[in-house]
Amino acid sequence: MKNICFYFQVHQPFRLANYHFFDIGSNKEYFDEEANASILRKVAHNCYFPTNKLLLDLIKEHGNDFKVSFSISGTALDQFERYLPEVIDSFKALAETGCVEFLGETYAHSLSILKSKEEFKSQAQAHSTKIEKLFGQKPTIFRNTELIYADFIADAVAELGFKGILAEGAAHVLDWKSPNYLYYSANQPRLKLLLKNFRLSDDIAFRFSDRNWSEHPLTAEKYINWLNTVSHKEEIINLFMDYETFGEHQWQSTGIFDFMRVLPSQVLSNSDYQFITPSDAVKYLQPVASISMPVPVSWADAERDLSAWLGNDLQDDAFDTLYALEQKVKMCNNKKIQQDWLYLQTSDHFYYMCTKFFSDGDVHKYFNPYGSPYDAFINYMNVLTDFSIRVNKLAESKELKPTKSLKTKRRSSSPSVRTSY
Repeated sequence: MKNICFYFQVHQPFRLANYHFFDIGSNKEYFDEEANASILRKVAHNCYFPTNKLLLDLIKEHGNDFKVSFSISGTALDQFERYLPEVIDSFKALAETGCVEFLGETYAHSLSILKSKEEFKSQAQAHSTKIEKLFGQKPTIFRNTELIYADFIADAVAELGFKGILAEGAAHVLDWKSPNYLYYSANQPRLKLLLKNFRLSDDIAFRFSDRNWSEHPLTAEKYINWLNTVSHKEEIINLFMDYETFGEHQWQSTGIFDFMRVLPSQVLSNSDYQFITPSDAVKYLQPVASISMPVPVSWADAERDLSAWLGNDLQDDAFDTLYALEQKVKMCNNKKIQQDWLYLQTSDHFYYMCTKFFSDGDVHKYFNPYGSPYDAFINYMNVLTDFSIRVNKLAESKELKPTKSLKTKRRSSSPSVRTSY
């Protein structure tokens, strides 16, 4: 039997309020509660509720023969709890079937591993705790933010005890290799790699409603035919995509729900594939070779690199300025500071500052609430300036409680140096 592994990313950032220069020092709230609540309700109506119900119906119909997996960012979970707890309940119903796996990730959907291994581990542990509390599962497979993976990331993930990690099956990394096998990390042989089949994933996630696509319209029957052309020697097709593909990026009117509704029965009756979760793959499949990625690879844009978030001076400046505050923030015994620190790390803030155009410009415009990358940068830096003032004030107050190690070891307050690849 060959295998299909469905993985869905669920994420919502805490979007910033319009924060002007003259708001600095005014105690104005950083995050736009009205916009965040409104967007979440819209996406829940279009995607989360109907798709969760569809998946639950499919599991009831097919039992253990149909399985999927999710990674849900901590910021999304926090928004569900704050604005629409019913979304949590719908995911709990899926968890109770035993056919749905929840993966680990950074709590804030952050780029923390590129600056601070300590912060990365803290967020990964906090996220695992949250998932276990809500859904009764302790994650054993990790999905880093935006599928960003490199050898040094494997080291950190392995140290946390995860058994596997998801990554992009980028052609420039794989060369002649196929993504349709289980691999293992060159640095950490016990850490297994599941690589996204980007062509078959993107056929659903991006091309499904494209009327200019030569294969439009995509039907379940056509998709099964493509799956059946894959060599019988290849063992697993990893279909990784945003969950918002269903009903939000691909509207209901495109037929995306009808496609998903019939796909499992078509797979189970007209192919030699079965559905498995990432932990199933790690448990039952044997890795065929090691994969080394010295330079970070992501699932974003044509380049599959970090340039969507750290590709220009605006992004680098904001990123460096944020993490220059890390040690002072960690010394602050203040819940609001800690929460703001977490939410300000979300990768979306840096994505909005992207100045890439050409092939990926339309994608960035679609996901960007700002008029320009420069507006995004100015707004973020205004917030960060105010946040820095608050942190520094606490550093001079009785709320600052240095740990023993920090008392004996002097720390630099200058921006940290980005990890060397």
